[in-house]
Amino acid sequence: MKRSEINNYIREAEAIFKKNNFLLPPWASWSVADWKQNKGTCKNIFKSSLGWDLTDFGSGDYLTTGLLLVTLRNGNNLFDKKPYAEKIMVVKENQETPFHFHWSKTEDIINRGGGRLVIELYNSDKNEEFTDKPVVFLTDGMKREVEAGGKVVLSPGESITLKTGIYHRFYAEKGSGIVMAGEVSMTNDDSKDNRFHDAPGRFPEIIEDEKPYRLLVGDYIKVLGLE
Repeated sequence: MKRSEINNYIREAEAIFKKNNFLLPPWASWSVADWKQNKGTCKNIFKSSLGWDLTDFGSGDYLTTGLLLVTLRNGNNLFDKKPYAEKIMVVKENQETPFHFHWSKTEDIINRGGGRLVIELYNSDKNEEFTDKPVVFLTDGMKREVEAGGKVVLSPGESITLKTGIYHRFYAEKGSGIVMAGEVSMTNDDSKDNRFHDAPGRFPEIIEDEKPYRLLVGDYIKVLGLE
């Protein structure tokens, strides 16, 4: 992806968060100079991978297969013992986060506002493939079941609990508008706890055609010279 594209999508996300009165931490609006000035106090941010994140999952087509998110809080078993994480995400109409599950993390995905969020579900077998078994899950604490590959549609305010091993993909329903989605989960590790069924990668290669507007989590080491 081009850095100019990433910068524009972050500006768009900032406007969406502002419209929905969702306030981000102070560091979410820092410039590169701000990060360099304050990096001595930000060890927890770097170790826990807090911050802006954007991916096209290796597709080369962000608007079809992609996701923008901000990790707001997160634990790190090697650094602290915080057992939980929280994210805020921007999901566009028919922009999919492809099928994946987590080996370690149970999570709630919440529609925080905007359009309707569609989630498709499969159980996985011992070979980490789809099964034809119905999927049992909770929405806002209520037990539900759908057939393999079935859809769950969340309106604003609704949520779903996804346990380990449940394949899921999600996107905003066409015609309903962009979704501001939240995630509350166990400690998050996107480098080791994502089992994608087909997607080639989690973190994109970036073409630096302009300076970063906001640093991504993946920028911290190379831009700030962290060890």
